[in-house]
Amino acid sequence: MTIKQIRNIAIIAHVDHGKTTMVDQLLRQSGTFAEHEKVVDTVMDNNAIEKERGITILAKNCAVTWEGTHINIVDTPGHADFGGEVERALSMVDGVVLLIDAQEGPMPQTRFVTKKALALGLKPILVVNKVDKPGARPDFVVNAAFDLFDKLGATDEQLDFPVVYASGINGWSSMEEGAQGEQWGPDMSALFNTILKHVPHQQGDPAAPLQLQISALDFSTFVGRIGVGRISQGTIKPMMDVVVMEGPDGKPVKGRINQVLTFQGLEREQATEAGPGEIVLINGINEIGIGVTITDPITPMPLPMLKVDEPTLTMNFCVNTSPLAGREGKYFTSLQIWDRLQKELQHNVALRV
Repeated sequence: MTIKQIRNIAIIAHVDHGKTTMVDQLLRQSGTFAEHEKVVDTVMDNNAIEKERGITILAKNCAVTWEGTHINIVDTPGHADFGGEVERALSMVDGVVLLIDAQEGPMPQTRFVTKKALALGLKPILVVNKVDKPGARPDFVVNAAFDLFDKLGATDEQLDFPVVYASGINGWSSMEEGAQGEQWGPDMSALFNTILKHVPHQQGDPAAPLQLQISALDFSTFVGRIGVGRISQGTIKPMMDVVVMEGPDGKPVKGRINQVLTFQGLEREQATEAGPGEIVLINGINEIGIGVTITDPITPMPLPMLKVDEPTLTMNFCVNTSPLAGREGKYFTSLQIWDRLQKELQHNVALRV
């Protein structure tokens, strides 16, 4: 198989620092949307609660192509409450783009995700966003980010990070402070080129035994459980026989891959094969869970299981004793609440019921 040029990055930012707007621009400028397509704003926040609150809760994937390189972008939540999402999203990437508001500087929520990213050895790219705001102070932000990384125990290599200045809403980025991207033109190319230069590409061997760790789950009523993960080595194809293993000490469970899908823009495309570094979705195996390794049946090579943060909030659902009980609402029996929670458990591993 031909080795595809791939980069996998996660985007980290505090709430309202412009992360989802930035992803909109990357999708627009990489030619993901056709000229005639109408693009909704904050296209990645597609969950009803995310739209209502203007925050990212679920880690989501999209992909863009820039100068022949396929860039997978993972949008991570900025809240410590969604720690279960963050950890797994970061296990799929080789670099992180840290987006900081040019006026506000690093905020507490930035700290939580950045700490996890640095601990995994990921090298950050700093994007100072909203530099066109009247109160912008880019120098302060760069120094504050350096201090933050230092406090969080960054290595010398991680402290030597590239800085890109950008205005997500106006769709430009630049390597020079206050300049509207004259280095590569008034668009996002400065950010794209920095990603290609500084994010390492996957080194895996496509001919080696398959090793694919599942980092996220999805569910479809048509095909059942869908596993999302990054291929470390080997090649995966539809209708291929594999074993599922829970870490090195796990018992191998036989299975067969049904479909292999890859991300293209915001859509999922069926693939005939996928190799090292690609983030894929697979279905057809019901035993799939977070952290399991899909590997070769003859020479299994399972990876250690992923550790997921424990839940941070407890809720009790009790019988409604109010005098207005049952007067309004559509679903109010405990059975329907139970069914809804069971459905959520299919793909949300940070939940305990």
